[in-house]
Amino acid sequence: MNTDTLDIKTIATTPFTDQRPGTSGLRKSVKDFQKPHYLENFVQAIFNSLEGCNGKTLILGGDGRFWNRHAVQVILKMAAANGVAKIILGQGGILSTPAASCVIRKHKADGGIILSASHNSGGPDGDFGVKFNTSNGGPAPERVTEAIFAHSKEVQSYKILALDDFNIDKLATFQVGGMTVEVIDSVADYEALVQSLFDFDQIRALVNSGKFRMCFDAMHAVTGPYGHAIFEKSLGFPAGTVRAGTPLEDFGGHHPDPNLVYAHELVEILFGKDAPDFGAASDGDGDRNMILGRNFFVTPSDSLALMTANHKLIPAYKDGITGVARSMPTSRAADRVAAKLGIKCYETPTGWKFFGNLLDADMATICGEESFGSGANHIREKDGVWSILFWLNILAARKESVSEIVTKHWQEYGRNYYSRHDYEEVDSDKAHGLMKALDAKLSSLKGKQFGGRTVDFADDFSYTDPVDQSVSSNQGIRIHFSDESRIVFRLSGTGTRGATIRLYLESLEIDAKKQSMDAQEALKELIAVADDLAQIKSLTGRDKPTVIT
Repeated sequence: MNTDTLDIKTIATTPFTDQRPGTSGLRKSVKDFQKPHYLENFVQAIFNSLEGCNGKTLILGGDGRFWNRHAVQVILKMAAANGVAKIILGQGGILSTPAASCVIRKHKADGGIILSASHNSGGPDGDFGVKFNTSNGGPAPERVTEAIFAHSKEVQSYKILALDDFNIDKLATFQVGGMTVEVIDSVADYEALVQSLFDFDQIRALVNSGKFRMCFDAMHAVTGPYGHAIFEKSLGFPAGTVRAGTPLEDFGGHHPDPNLVYAHELVEILFGKDAPDFGAASDGDGDRNMILGRNFFVTPSDSLALMTANHKLIPAYKDGITGVARSMPTSRAADRVAAKLGIKCYETPTGWKFFGNLLDADMATICGEESFGSGANHIREKDGVWSILFWLNILAARKESVSEIVTKHWQEYGRNYYSRHDYEEVDSDKAHGLMKALDAKLSSLKGKQFGGRTVDFADDFSYTDPVDQSVSSNQGIRIHFSDESRIVFRLSGTGTRGATIRLYLESLEIDAKKQSMDAQEALKELIAVADDLAQIKSLTGRDKPTVIT
């Protein structure tokens, strides 16, 4: 197609005031994104923030939720109109978030636009999201997201081609004016990367032994094709190992969040009769994971600690790791492993972007968050399928069950009883009022006793990045007790309705005889302390959490 014949439209628009990207881009309801010019304004703000699109290569893809295909077509036409040199697009508009990071890095792209609202619900009445990742493959840092927001408040027009939609389902390369569009296999680059990290032959031997069964729930989200290709075709698990493996625009009417509540069908299988040996699930865009053994749930915090402790069993990490990083609300189980290994453990705010500098500087190799996310330096996103392969490699090498491996870990390092209580869609004013009231108490808490525990310190977490010295303040309220238990409160930035109050509870148990309790029972007294301190029930009207993990 000749550039001279392109019908580039410059569409007048007015700014929206609510397009500040959060830790994972701009997430809103589908209905918000369907407002005239809403999507186009934000995409134009991204292009404007790049300080010139000429010569740039961008990656594009998403999790397949409702509005994904429409958004892909809009972005292709806007990219060409704005002078982007090349778009590498996942077939059908599909790319998991980890795969997008992989493709950005492999093709040395200038960045990528990922279309997803992660674990939020899909469909016409669900949510949608647009996130920009930079050239290292990771989520845009705050200086970039703030620049995008600044442009979104000033945008007066956007450029777009007046063309019919393109065929995005066929593997092909075609020209749109001066822009090249390459439609690639959504799985191939990513699969090649993980094959270089793990011992696939060792895992295949476990599969071929006939003594090991697995169930993977893709939750009708983006990792279905990745699961079929990697678990069933490459590793040899039988057909049917991958459940709900076809991505659907509404995720089959379910919430694509891999936890004990929303992945209850997988939980019932692993805790039922004739349960398989291993179970796993991933979320809407493929960056989260849940790990289960037969009649056994592995908390994300324990999973991070166990991967750190067993890293030398994995070919990619057999020569050692430089450090481990965790988000502040994640339990300190990984800290105990790092101390024994003699490596650094970094505590960062919530949000994978905070790990990027540590990974780029080779100060950390493995990272994890309590919100069912873990990953490493192979990309710059958390990675659900990578985490599952890590566990499969550990299981194949140790030839023990999930419960045996975790129990032995507790005996060696102690068990960090841990739980997160989510109060979702709380009235925003009430949620912020609770946090403000709690913050006002912090300076007076040191030395006080609650439920037999003495407060060691209490603060609102502030993080100074050890690489670039940037400071991130007000990252969550921490209340630490002298017995190494703690309570953390923070407001989540991933919801689109009201506010979500997250309460994190943690208590260390060294005595192996006391390590087999139900977590909620073990934390019962601490839960009561948290409610007493924050007055959750009286200030929000909520009798119980929406979700407990």
